Amino acid sequence: MVQTMKLRSLIEEASQCQGQTVAVAAAEDEEVIEAVAMALEHRLGRFVLYGDRERIGRLLKEKGCTRSSDVEIVHANSIGQAAELAVRAVHLNEADALMKGHVPTATLLKAVLNKEYGLRTGRVLSHVAVFDVPAADRPIIVTDAAMNIAPDLEQKVQIVNNAVSVARSIGIEKPKVAALAAVETVNPAMPATLDAAALAMMQKRGQISDCLIDGPLALDNAVSMTAAKHKRIESDVAGQADILLVPDIESGNMLYKSLIYFANAQVGAVIAGAKAPIVLTSRADSAESKLYSLALAICSATK
Repeated sequence: MVQTMKLRSLIEEASQCQGQTVAVAAAEDEEVIEAVAMALEHRLGRFVLYGDRERIGRLLKEKGCTRSSDVEIVHANSIGQAAELAVRAVHLNEADALMKGHVPTATLLKAVLNKEYGLRTGRVLSHVAVFDVPAADRPIIVTDAAMNIAPDLEQKVQIVNNAVSVARSIGIEKPKVAALAAVETVNPAMPATLDAAALAMMQKRGQISDCLIDGPLALDNAVSMTAAKHKRIESDVAGQADILLVPDIESGNMLYKSLIYFANAQVGAVIAGAKAPIVLTSRADSAESKLYSLALAICSATK
């Protein structure tokens, strides 16, 4: 049984996943190649880099990766073609995960959602971020902070399922999900509280499996036992949540960035719900964050 792990141990776990291949779309980007170089140093897998062969080769040389047998370059004439080729590789099971390079997210997702060669599964795609928060004794998972703007109840069910799948891949066998709202009581004037209560009931009746859900819960009651006890909230989730389900993208985005900039948290994140995990890197991400995201994608792909 895999034990619950924080992000640094996640890298070691990913290095034990033999034979994993990551397809990188439009890899001619210094930050992306730096992340690939770090991943190769930790032996996280094999990388196929799609894009401008000359530029990618030059960047690899600068990072000292020219002799690695775990790197292959596939030339593409345009960013759009690089995205298509990378997605096709995953579609054909030639790669186990997809990574965004120097390509607009919309261009990559257009390829991902292509009916012919894309990675559709019929499920909602959602962003799952695993945080290593210095003050916490466990990983904290936040979803969805980047994909779904204002998910309805049915979409939230799928977002929960995606997050639970990722949580289980890193050793949290039965994650505790807190459906967040501004308050911990149901208020008809606050739709987030209605959805939260519905999700909790759906889990209790077996409509959502492999996790425990409680809600509505305010953030403090979700992560702090002291706050939960003060409010006299008794549940298996309050004060000890593994997954924080946010009601919309605005609250998710603010929570995500607050953890990084105010709590000095480290993070690794993937897009879940497709045929394979997708790493959407940002120039604002640290090199460590990119490495953690790759490790998370590799672990998610093998579970």
